[in-house]
Amino acid sequence: MDKPILGITMGDPFGNGPEITVKALADAAVYDRCRPLVVGDASSIRYAAAAARTLSGADLEVRPVKAVSEAAFTPGVIDVLDLGLVKASDIPGDPAAPKPFGLGVTKLGGEAAFQYVVRVIQMAMAGTVDATVTNALSKEAINLAGHHYSGHTEIYADYTHTQKYTMMLAHENLRVVHVSTHVSLREACDRVKKERVLDCIRIANDACLALGIRDPKVGVAGLNPHCGENGMFGTEDIQEIQPAIDTALAQGINVPDRKPTPPDTIFSKAIGGWYDIVVAMYHDQGHIPLKVKGFVYNKAEKRWEAVAGVNVTLGLPIIRASVDHGTGYGHAGSGGANALSLVNAMDYGIRLAEHRG
Repeated sequence: MDKPILGITMGDPFGNGPEITVKALADAAVYDRCRPLVVGDASSIRYAAAAARTLSGADLEVRPVKAVSEAAFTPGVIDVLDLGLVKASDIPGDPAAPKPFGLGVTKLGGEAAFQYVVRVIQMAMAGTVDATVTNALSKEAINLAGHHYSGHTEIYADYTHTQKYTMMLAHENLRVVHVSTHVSLREACDRVKKERVLDCIRIANDACLALGIRDPKVGVAGLNPHCGENGMFGTEDIQEIQPAIDTALAQGINVPDRKPTPPDTIFSKAIGGWYDIVVAMYHDQGHIPLKVKGFVYNKAEKRWEAVAGVNVTLGLPIIRASVDHGTGYGHAGSGGANALSLVNAMDYGIRLAEHRG
């Protein structure tokens, strides 16, 4: 019973989260490595399990519980900490004939998804789960419900009272942390300051150590094309990023290039093994290469063969790993969602919990 307990939020009840969760927990091997507990609504998980049974014949029992101590953690049984926010009558469609819900953004979906996250944070802070894993929510939906956050990361930071944190995206041997995430590009440039860049370099180094990587190699992307060409295309690389790198080097952190690396080459080098992790300067600079590598669309069959990648919030007092995709409203309820990103997120949650424990 020393396997870590994972608190897995269901995500938006009208998105792909319930279905992905059922698919991930249908694999009995998951229970060899962890004790998974879904935080959400049993009604939604029952619907997803019934749809999965219709499509694949997988027979899974959904077991509502009110506390971690009631969970069985048995293969073939999905334990759900049932918050009772979504009723069966709120879920459109028929699991015997799965098809897209067609709902999209809703106030109920946003409220429910937000409350699942708050509850799992509270559980982790209290020590009743060892790691948290989140399915996708809609920023628009949670704001419609009156919770004004720009995403999971900011909710976690607020409810854990964390000031210095960052997002890490990971797929296979490519890992990226971000100086800024959900802000405009204009504001993102203004946020490239020495202290913030240095914080992210330190957090990136610590994240690799937490994963068991010895002497991590940290690559630091420039902000401007060609890192500014000695000030011709901007001075942030000289005035803000280089001083942060110099301080990190003086503190014993291994930045192999010893200077900002042009953002148009750093990710290819990272995939090739030059770095264990890359510090990106803004959201899309880091997200685009991760998703190009992890999201694979089959043009001929018109379906996603892989939707891989993990989002980990670093700097928190608790562990949080997440899928790296959205709610998939357009396909939710159809049975076609890909669970690979959740499986990978659970793996990260397990690894971090084992190392921390």
